[in-house]
Amino acid sequence: MISPSSDAKSVASSAHPAKKLSFSGLRVGLVPLNRSRLHPFDLKNFVFYARKRDIQFEIAKPDAEYDVVVLSPLADISAWSRYPRGRTKLIFMCVDSYLGEAGFNIKSNFRGLAKYLSGEHKYLQLSYSGALRDMCRRADAVICSTLEQKNDILQCCDNVHVILESHFALVREVKTDYSIGNVVNIVWEGRPENVDGLAQIREVLRNLRKQHPITLHVLTDLAYNKYMNKIGETSIVKKIQRVFGEDYHANTVAGNDSLVYLYQWNPQMFSRVVTRCDIAVIPLDPGDYLMHGKPENKLLLFWRMGMPTIVSSTPAYTRAMNKCGLQLYCKDNAVWKEKLEGLIVDHDARRNAGISGKQCADGIYGESQYLDQWDHLFQSVLQ
Repeated sequence: MISPSSDAKSVASSAHPAKKLSFSGLRVGLVPLNRSRLHPFDLKNFVFYARKRDIQFEIAKPDAEYDVVVLSPLADISAWSRYPRGRTKLIFMCVDSYLGEAGFNIKSNFRGLAKYLSGEHKYLQLSYSGALRDMCRRADAVICSTLEQKNDILQCCDNVHVILESHFALVREVKTDYSIGNVVNIVWEGRPENVDGLAQIREVLRNLRKQHPITLHVLTDLAYNKYMNKIGETSIVKKIQRVFGEDYHANTVAGNDSLVYLYQWNPQMFSRVVTRCDIAVIPLDPGDYLMHGKPENKLLLFWRMGMPTIVSSTPAYTRAMNKCGLQLYCKDNAVWKEKLEGLIVDHDARRNAGISGKQCADGIYGESQYLDQWDHLFQSVLQ
């Protein structure tokens, strides 16, 4: 059995002392994102909740019987969708927008075949979106991350919950100084495969750099496997070179002036690097359906650190900004330039954006609200 850590227990008692559910005697299983260990995704989702609520759980096996099994997005849905109904309640985390892809989609068919050939799926289901629908139909509850995803999933399951990730443990420092020094430091953070999104603001940064000394700091993994997270190792340095061309220099010791600087992502220094910057950006490709359907997780992470943040005008980001009373979302390059320059030249605007964002993240999206959402989810399948 996997037990909550003592540190997590102590934090839980102060954050949310009243337990609404009793998990005593329940056998709870988790199918993690990675079969060999708990992935950061698991730690920011069910495992965080389990440790806060003193829930003991084990890595689930398809041939065993449980009271509840929580399935990560990379669970073998070809097998778990066939799991017999009865005592065991299945909670499936369907956090990406695959079900919203319209019409015939060759990528969806490739995903299904690739997952079968790689051994991730026991049974062949050519249509990955079809496999997801089968899993949602079998699930007793589904977790998603946006209202748009919820509307798609409701066609297959009537018990759908929008629950975002918990980033509370990553926030080790909070920005308090909103003054700008000799250089305007802009920061981007994310998975390496999403670095291409920076191409959306490349020309904006180049143009602004003619009037302001701008530097972009990128926090991400320096290499990743492009296909199925297993093959096709790709260097993030080469991707940045393709995006920014001659504006990026891998060697700056000789005095080269680079627009972009790279940092290998790590939890120890993450919030320190971010909060030493002046403005955070989250540009997304509006032509990429999955990117356009992303939730506001990353925006909330920046807000928890008190960072003034400018985003692409996706549905989730726009809703979050409106809740916060901010309008730092951009539909095109002209707006990106306007919003960035507005924050660069206005100290009070930066401070207001950072403080308002943090108040919103700690209030509307606070830890107690997060735990309540998971409580409600478990109540829906256990009662």
